[in-house]
Amino acid sequence: MNFAYTIVYVADVAASLAFFEKAFGIKQRFLHESGAYGELETGATALAFVDHATARDSVGQDYVVAAASPAPLGMEIGLSTADVGAAFERAVAAGATPVKAPLTKPWGQTVAYVRCPDGTLVELCTPMG
Repeated sequence: MNFAYTIVYVADVAASLAFFEKAFGIKQRFLHESGAYGELETGATALAFVDHATARDSVGQDYVVAAASPAPLGMEIGLSTADVGAAFERAVAAGATPVKAPLTKPWGQTVAYVRCPDGTLVELCTPMG
């Protein structure tokens, strides 16, 4: 078994792709002509987005919409960077909601959390090791 991709269910795929580029500097790899599915340039493991109608059809039932939940869902997307403080400020300036400001953990890693306009929780962290 190999970890192939993560798909985030969102209201507007193009808007989420544009936000991730503006907030985190991750370029768009692909946006289907229907606008229902898109991917970011994240290396071997894809980070993708799909619209709610397509997701509900695929899953065959409803689910908790991240943007509609007052609290973040119990999962996160982790992005590593050498400068967590600058990444946090860039994301907030791009429209992310600050969840937790940068903090250095006892093991030496600096982490921060933001919530994207589509409701996705993102951890910004320095690389480990």
